[in-house]
Amino acid sequence: MRRHRFGGIAVALVAFYLAAVVVLGAIAKVTGDITPIWGVVIGQYGFVSEDLGPWWWLLVLMVLIAAVQAWAYWQVLRGRERGEPARYDREVRLLRIALYLNVGYSLVIRLPIPYGWWFWLIEVPLQLAVAWLFFRVLRYTAPRWLRLLVLVTGTLSALGGLSATLAWALGADLFVWNPALYSIERFVWPTWMVAVLLAQARDPRWSGTTVRIGVISLVMSFVQPSGIIAIGYVNEIPWRELFLDVTGALSVFGLVWWARSAHDLGSVLTPSSRPPRAPARRWPLPVAAITLPLLPAVVNLAHGVPFWLGPKNVVWNVLHEFTSSGLVLAWYVLDLLVGVGVPSLLILVAVWRRTHRLIRATTLTLFFLAGAAVVSASTTVDSILPGELSLYPSGLFVKDGRLVSAGVSPLWYGLALTGSALILMILYGAPPARRTRRQVLLASLAVAVTLCFVPAADQARGLVTTAEECDPPESWEAELLEEPRELTAEQKFVCSLRRLDRGLRRFSDTTPDQVVLAYGRWMCELYTRDDPRELARWELSRDALTYPLAGICPSAAAVVSAERAEQDRELAEMQADAQRMCDATPHHRPRIKPARAIRIREPQWTDYGVLQTYEGEEDSPDLDPGNGLVSSEPGTLVVLTHSDFDICVTVETYSRRPPVETRGWDKVVEVGYHSPTGEIVLTDDLSGTKLPDLSLDGRKGRYRIRVHHAWFPWKGEEQAGQRLLIMAYPSPGDKDGKEIVYRR
Repeated sequence: MRRHRFGGIAVALVAFYLAAVVVLGAIAKVTGDITPIWGVVIGQYGFVSEDLGPWWWLLVLMVLIAAVQAWAYWQVLRGRERGEPARYDREVRLLRIALYLNVGYSLVIRLPIPYGWWFWLIEVPLQLAVAWLFFRVLRYTAPRWLRLLVLVTGTLSALGGLSATLAWALGADLFVWNPALYSIERFVWPTWMVAVLLAQARDPRWSGTTVRIGVISLVMSFVQPSGIIAIGYVNEIPWRELFLDVTGALSVFGLVWWARSAHDLGSVLTPSSRPPRAPARRWPLPVAAITLPLLPAVVNLAHGVPFWLGPKNVVWNVLHEFTSSGLVLAWYVLDLLVGVGVPSLLILVAVWRRTHRLIRATTLTLFFLAGAAVVSASTTVDSILPGELSLYPSGLFVKDGRLVSAGVSPLWYGLALTGSALILMILYGAPPARRTRRQVLLASLAVAVTLCFVPAADQARGLVTTAEECDPPESWEAELLEEPRELTAEQKFVCSLRRLDRGLRRFSDTTPDQVVLAYGRWMCELYTRDDPRELARWELSRDALTYPLAGICPSAAAVVSAERAEQDRELAEMQADAQRMCDATPHHRPRIKPARAIRIREPQWTDYGVLQTYEGEEDSPDLDPGNGLVSSEPGTLVVLTHSDFDICVTVETYSRRPPVETRGWDKVVEVGYHSPTGEIVLTDDLSGTKLPDLSLDGRKGRYRIRVHHAWFPWKGEEQAGQRLLIMAYPSPGDKDGKEIVYRR
């Protein structure tokens, strides 16, 4: 067994981790609280632990996941092999350092500490350095086109990450703003991984195990679920969220690939010999192995069906519900390729080359396809949700609104593929070899992990905006805060989903912000695509999503901005029409010279049709003018108008009593008023209307207030308007404040 530089330390740490998980599992079984073991194994990313009980199978699942994680941590922490390190040039040493920095960065983001948007910028120079150093290090073992592909795709991936991070920092969603960039981002990174793995497979400085782990990491990144999966409870278990959490905890193979790529560059590897080839065999058995997958394909094609399984099975439903759109498309392509007999070409290549590795890979592929055919045939479905048949032609698989099978049974494909695999094993299978304990352990672990192995997103953790932060402080509390923190648009969206049921899913107060935002961005994608069938599938209305998503979704924000612009335009037109109305009203010409006369140019309005002064220290009494226009109490003056129409106001203050004018007015009423402060200001706090001071140079004491009101027609938006003339003059002899109605 190979020894490694830090193998002892790695084994101790891994053993401590596994022991801690087992102890937490026992505690969970005794206490009934699964939160501690859930937090250690799944991490803060998981958010369904409060909905789960300490079932034995779930605890076993947690231990198995922890075993996979422990294996990954051991691979990362053990370092290079013991002995004299490999002697390579300076660029190889720099590549090794860059790979270790990537490993450290990947470990740090798994820690439960808050990160700002700037933290994700660290990944950009690391990716650029790795892409350039791979380009340089591979110059003696990889062709120029492959090295250029590594450099170009690695650089594009780093620049795409930089653009997305900066757009996120500016409050925009780059991929929603330009969906083509999202497609490029999803294409560039897998292409870079494929190019690097091809180059590593040709280079003796990396082992075959490292390349295979890289392939597993690539497959997992390709099939990981996109967006947030809706909750589905069966027997009180949220299976879909449990699926998402478990797959997130298993996303460790990329970390292992980075670490092993660095370890191998520091170790002296034994060069591998050329794989042996099995001896050629006479027909007809090789020809039969090649021909068998063609038989059901020919029958299907004769009936116009080019597909292997079609959508009438649980396999398609599971892929469509639980995995990414990329995997759904890949499965559709695989369904088409197997349906037209492409496995025969794979068998032909295996028979031609006859290497043990290729024969083994081909045999496993054929068995996998046969197993999928058996599962598909035994788990048929009769109905399908809207939007799930988007790739398949409905004319083949939908009859009278029901889902039907087309072509021969998938079991025929399974039988043909199994027959070809058995023939290959019999003709070209490698002789059995003695298996070591390590191989048995790894094989057993692989079988156990396969039972719960599914593609996953990462376990990145983030900030949690608390309920206290979501609730804005009261005005008196805000004055006590030295620097009250303003919530960002993303945080406001998070708070809205935690407090209100606005047609979207509600989240608990402990759910990380990034999980809520991921759900919101997924909803933004639905909103942007505006596919009625997809919205109907999730029972959502696009109009109902507009305002909740406006803070984080550019397309929804554009709709809201357009609606508000239209409302502002209509309001501006109404205000302009009201201004023209007031400009058209005749000016009042006083009979005697006033001390002050103010014609308010802008139209005024009231929220409830009440203008009132507030000079008294006590609460103002509720006055109800019997004359329908004006009433008063000491320190309180009330003028009534109609709240639905704008008012054109003129106020005049006299030093002596002005002549009475009733011509052209509908109502003219005069009342006495006592001003305790010498500031007679009529206001409406709700509408913000505030008239000029009616007092004579701030004089306190008794006044007479004469109010004139009249309606006049208008041909614009308002169709009618109100004229209001208020006169005020001192009246020291007015003891009782007698009300005089000059005109009703």
